[in-house]
Amino acid sequence: SSCVACMAHVLVLGGGGREHCIALTLAKSEKVDKVTLSPGNGAVLPAKVAGCGLSLVPPKFSDVVQFCQDHGVALVVVGPEQPLVDGVADALCAAGVPVFGPSKAAAELEGSKAYSKQLMDRLGVPTAAFGVFKGPACAAEAKAYIEQHGVCVVKASGLCAGKGVIVPTTKEEALAAVDDMTQFGSASDTLVVEELLDGPEVSLFAVSDGDTVVPLIPAQDHKRIFDDDKGPNTGGMGAYAPAPVCPQEMVAQITETVLKPVVQGMKAEGRPYVGCLYAGLMLSSKGPKVLEFNCRFGDPETQVVLPMMSSDLFDLLHACALHKLSDMPAPTFNDGFAVTVVMASGGYPGSFVKGHEITGVDKANAREGVTVFVAGAAQKDGAMVTSGGRVVAVTA
Repeated sequence: SSCVACMAHVLVLGGGGREHCIALTLAKSEKVDKVTLSPGNGAVLPAKVAGCGLSLVPPKFSDVVQFCQDHGVALVVVGPEQPLVDGVADALCAAGVPVFGPSKAAAELEGSKAYSKQLMDRLGVPTAAFGVFKGPACAAEAKAYIEQHGVCVVKASGLCAGKGVIVPTTKEEALAAVDDMTQFGSASDTLVVEELLDGPEVSLFAVSDGDTVVPLIPAQDHKRIFDDDKGPNTGGMGAYAPAPVCPQEMVAQITETVLKPVVQGMKAEGRPYVGCLYAGLMLSSKGPKVLEFNCRFGDPETQVVLPMMSSDLFDLLHACALHKLSDMPAPTFNDGFAVTVVMASGGYPGSFVKGHEITGVDKANAREGVTVFVAGAAQKDGAMVTSGGRVVAVTA
């Protein structure tokens, strides 16, 4: 009924900075009465938002489904990729719960880089030239491809928490990268080897209801741990939006050449895509090309894209879940820019010590335009302490 929609209870799954940001943004909506964040983290939450510890057990996800039925949840927003690849959206849909996030079949767009590359190939979506290798001889075949093509990017096809990609600078490094893939276990049973593209990278989030797809603003994130692009890759150390390297005309071009063909193609192939379609793109000399797709909002880019949004996030995501996106006005964004910087534990992305106290969060949040989004932190004896690698993302 229309009244349910005016005082909605939304469940956000995930415990990172991205989910903290999604929950706080949803809580700003006048139509949202309550946001439950599960499992949440050590963040101190506003009155409308509460933490909760639901277990995510595939394939039935009974805990989550039961919670939604018991509490009349109007919308579930899934933050991380793993539960999507495991089929959480399918379980919720089967129970009649509206969910923003793709089905297990559609989440293969991120869950299998091989599927993603072959889909782009079939649809004529611009991407790097590539080879897919699987089976016992995959390492030898991947190396033969590199010998023939020179320096290539080497990727494990499965989920590796954003870390299963090696970008070598020499052919020798590329060949060694193939052997390094074994560290990712079964995720590296299939390998993707592709041409090294040159140019600036950009992340573009779009939302889709399976038919219609609408882009948000482009962002750029910084993957390496140290300044000046030095050190190992991480899950992302900071971001800003909108990215001037990708002006409005280019967003429109990417929507026509990438986003629409993928959403239409997946619908035609019986895997309609509902949720956030995140295109990681290289703005090459030959135009924008897709590096990868993710099946959810990115972290930390979410922490700059959503704070810039001036329209209602709940309305947008709810319309996607109900397959009514074409009825919605386009989302609007404030003028200016947002920047986020991640504070990480010493030693990250390697091993690090946990349990250090975090102070000054309230002081930072009290400053106009500043929000501290909490990721790897927990509450202990009334204090906030570090519990993960990426601890907070500070957005201004």
